[in-house]
Amino acid sequence: MRIFAYYIPTDYADEYLRRGEDTTMASVQLLRTTNIQLFSYKEIKRATNNFDHVNKLGRGGFGTVYKGTFGDGTAFAAKVLSSESEQGIREFLTEIESIAEAKHANLVRLLGCCIQKQSRILIYEYAENNSLDHALKGTAKGLSYLHEEHKPNIVHRDVKASNVLLDGSYNPKIGDFGLAKLFPDNVTHVSTRVVGTTGYLAPEYVVHGQLTKKADVYSFGVLVLEIISGQRVSQSIRSDTFLVRQVDRLAWLFYEQGRPLDIVDVSIKDYPEAEALRFVKVGLACTQAAPSGRPTMRQVVKMLTRPAAFLELEMRPAAGWPVATSSASSITNSASITCTEIVPR
Repeated sequence: MRIFAYYIPTDYADEYLRRGEDTTMASVQLLRTTNIQLFSYKEIKRATNNFDHVNKLGRGGFGTVYKGTFGDGTAFAAKVLSSESEQGIREFLTEIESIAEAKHANLVRLLGCCIQKQSRILIYEYAENNSLDHALKGTAKGLSYLHEEHKPNIVHRDVKASNVLLDGSYNPKIGDFGLAKLFPDNVTHVSTRVVGTTGYLAPEYVVHGQLTKKADVYSFGVLVLEIISGQRVSQSIRSDTFLVRQVDRLAWLFYEQGRPLDIVDVSIKDYPEAEALRFVKVGLACTQAAPSGRPTMRQVVKMLTRPAAFLELEMRPAAGWPVATSSASSITNSASITCTEIVPR
């Protein structure tokens, strides 16, 4: 039987009170203010075939994700969080608070949760495809919604390939809001501990712990370049005499040498060069060193959906950007256009 979140069974609350756990009471109070559904542990256990390893979809820093199927045939993804980790408990609360009321076609929908006994499980809609090569536009729209339309605004803080899934119709869905940060209307930035995935983190966030929406923009730019290059973000990449350890750095190197399309995956033999160049330049615009030089996600959506947006401002190459040991000189390239001026990293 499924129970809606605005009614918290007294045996749950009494048990948590007896254990004296503030974090658990915070769970109860939070669930009372959100309109999500509560599921029983027995129901989730049955639907995942006792959390069979065959149904395991993946594992993250705060829990394991399993595929489950309810009796009516509805598939779901169950994110099982560690009940012993204080960090896991905080992730549980943060994820519910940030995504419970967010409704957008490009966000993974939170269906409900389980907080029975020591179990803390988040129940999400199931997105069956995990390739996102052609899903960048929808991902950008989802981030734009979080940054500008959802109230309060949300900074995701962990935008990366494995956190964007495709549903049966290949619509992209942004998931995993465990690290998300809420931004009230009057807040433009916060200073906070650095969390996230190496390779996707904006430099100002890594060095100074300063978090803004532009940190998500940077991560999205890395994701764009990762997809178009066919290379993992932290993979060492050799090109002629160059060995570069991060895909965005290699993209900048090629751009400075006047051959931006060299970053495109070599396994792609025939492709529209104008379209590929557009995606490369979006990635470069988003990964500029200065946050003020990066576009907003709303601007990125326009860049990806309206080619005319590239005709308004000129793109200038970075100069003197240190990337790898090389005797090659930078070549000024004035061809083409984007929505923002690129500055040295």
